[in-house]
Amino acid sequence: MEKIIVVGPSGSGKSTFAKELFHKTSIPIYHLDNIFWNANKTHITKKEFDVKLKNILTKDKWIIDGDYSRTYEERFKESDTIFFLDYPLELCLTSIESRIGKKRDDIPFIESEFEEEFREWINSWYKNTKPKLISLISKYKNTKKIFIFKSREEATDYLNNLKD
Repeated sequence: MEKIIVVGPSGSGKSTFAKELFHKTSIPIYHLDNIFWNANKTHITKKEFDVKLKNILTKDKWIIDGDYSRTYEERFKESDTIFFLDYPLELCLTSIESRIGKKRDDIPFIESEFEEEFREWINSWYKNTKPKLISLISKYKNTKKIFIFKSREEATDYLNNLKD
């Protein structure tokens, strides 16, 4: 386990899981939101993002957290381990609401409100993106270590049982 991706819907706790994994493994962590977003809530171009992602993927070890579904295939190919946080929509929405106004180290700005457009995007993730993710997991199931957690308790149990 040296090249790890953590995927799932917004609000599933990808960054939190990735940070705990980092503490257990000391493998460098990269939050895709910190790469894509600027502090003023603007973002870099897709081309710039792709260059930065490719630079990370060439490293010997990494934990990359973030959904960014258009880069799934590229990250799946380069990874050896995939964690999918497959949590219910309501849990993710509640998690996002609870982080409003709080400083986080996985994104360069503080969310001041739960914007309706973002809420709609998360709702659509389950219909549009999740099937694509499940298809890729099926495609790579024989060549990658894949962990699918259906609850935070499952993820926590995994981390608690992982040797430091």
